[in-house]
Amino acid sequence: MPHSPEPDEDDLDAIPAPHPVFHVEQALLGALLFDPRRLGDVTGISADSFSTAAHAALFTAINALPPPDPVEHTKNTKWLNQVLAAGREQARGLTASYLHTLIQVCPWPRHAPAYARMVEAEHARRRLRAAAEHLVQTVHDASLPHPVQTVLAEADALAAVVDDIASRFPPRAGVLPRTPASPPATVPDYAEAVEEEQLLLATATAHPADIDSVRWLIPEDFTQPLHAGLWQCLTTLMRRHEPVDPVTVLWEAQQRGLLHDGREPGDVLCLLAEPAGSVEHWSQRALKRSLLAAADRSARRIAAYTDDPTNTPFQLVAGARRGLADIGAIRTRWQHATGRPLPQRPQATPTTRAGPSIRRAPAASQPPARPAAVRAAVGRTP
Repeated sequence: MPHSPEPDEDDLDAIPAPHPVFHVEQALLGALLFDPRRLGDVTGISADSFSTAAHAALFTAINALPPPDPVEHTKNTKWLNQVLAAGREQARGLTASYLHTLIQVCPWPRHAPAYARMVEAEHARRRLRAAAEHLVQTVHDASLPHPVQTVLAEADALAAVVDDIASRFPPRAGVLPRTPASPPATVPDYAEAVEEEQLLLATATAHPADIDSVRWLIPEDFTQPLHAGLWQCLTTLMRRHEPVDPVTVLWEAQQRGLLHDGREPGDVLCLLAEPAGSVEHWSQRALKRSLLAAADRSARRIAAYTDDPTNTPFQLVAGARRGLADIGAIRTRWQHATGRPLPQRPQATPTTRAGPSIRRAPAASQPPARPAAVRAAVGRTP
């Protein structure tokens, strides 16, 4: 894993930059240290937007301190020393020499708004990945008393992050992520799923009249291709108003090619011959597993999109919304299955991109030359 600066590390200058955004953050902070008036041009980010504790501490200090007089700032490092002292309260490893490095590596202070936009974009990527990973963890948390409700709440939280990113980076038409879909989701309690699906099929075969009450269950909800095919056989026979029993289901299965892989007819008959419980109960269990698997699959796909650095925020939003739509579709069927009202999805809070409230004097169109006093004195530790 790439190494990131820690708050208590002493030599920040010697730490390699793990990602391009590290250089962008350095350029932005250098612009603000060199010309604090540029802070008025920076919008859409906060201390949390930075990838390291040291950079976050510096940005906090720059925002908290009153801006210096522009003329005085070119003559001495008083304000820079104040920023350093304030930053060290949160990141002890900050040094005067690192501030000097930040100023030196900034190509153009007047490009600060562009640098801030890049920092905001990378922060959006990290936020989206964190929300997707948290959804995956929730899906596999066996301690949850109400897993479906909790998973749907986490899916809503992920959707809120996507909405916020979309408000900051409106999606462009026709732009989709380039990352391939992630591997299939992991189905919790695989052996239990197989057993319960067999019980569902056997019970539905014994009580075919109950199949009509679970129209919300579809073949894609099953974990086994054979089970999905047999459910199609059952629903097809019912739709045709034909007799339903293990033998008629077996015959329909043969017509659909479900026995072509060497599966013995007797095994299918045995599978359909041991009913227990109710069709509705086992169907809800199957749908619950399907919902959790869909949430896991969608979250993993979204996380995979964030792993590809070539995907822009526009593309991340487009891909994430497709994944969330898959969850939404099965969520609607869950409501029909349980008869429970869906929890209201929280409304996205309008995002403001206004900058700091402190008024700044208009910056010059061209960056002033770095004053000799700053170049010489910023390296001295106060």
